[in-house]
Amino acid sequence: MSQTAVVIGGTGLTGSHLVTRLLHDDRFSKVKVLLRTPSLKLRPGLEPIIVDFNDEEGLAQALTGDVMFCCIGTTIRQAGSQEKFRAVDHDIPVRCATIARRQGMKQFLLMSSIGASAISRNFYLRTKGETENGVMALAFPGYHIFRPSILVGLRRDFRLGEWFGYILTGLFYFFLLGRWKKYRPIKASNVALAMVYAAVNKPDGAHIYESDKIREMAEREKERTYRANR
Repeated sequence: MSQTAVVIGGTGLTGSHLVTRLLHDDRFSKVKVLLRTPSLKLRPGLEPIIVDFNDEEGLAQALTGDVMFCCIGTTIRQAGSQEKFRAVDHDIPVRCATIARRQGMKQFLLMSSIGASAISRNFYLRTKGETENGVMALAFPGYHIFRPSILVGLRRDFRLGEWFGYILTGLFYFFLLGRWKKYRPIKASNVALAMVYAAVNKPDGAHIYESDKIREMAEREKERTYRANR
């Protein structure tokens, strides 16, 4: 049965891969992408919706569908302050999730970050952890947290911290084994594949996936696609 997917953060590194993947997946008949400004070319199955993320009434009209994907995120440098960063990485996801749950959506898939924790001393990781907790408190039948390590892919914007982390972890890639394997860099396209895999398989309850598990899920989705196209 075809589903309607709703995506916020659909123009970023991972979100853009996700939208493309969903549009080429016949298990999804429509992909609604919520945007602040017009920035996507129209494609079959795509429904861009311009919204004010502070307008709950407008969001309620847009947040209708079967499954919601959240890939929205920024950096403190891009946002300009910790307060503005939190407004994007915490307030928008929790507000949209609250409305989506009220609208009857059964699944919520959130891209978070490796190391996310509501008790972290690091502001970025603490905010990510608080976002996870805020969405989890809504008790979606199916709730999926993706905690990737350093993302690999071509960004529109340069992120110094992410670039430095990629270089550092890349140097020690083959030494990151066992419990350290989750810190290996991962392709943003693989995160998108894993999110689709989780959405379609619909496991109930709360699930947390880190980079090693995300990579496994992505490979399973690739195998399914290969078999389907033979």
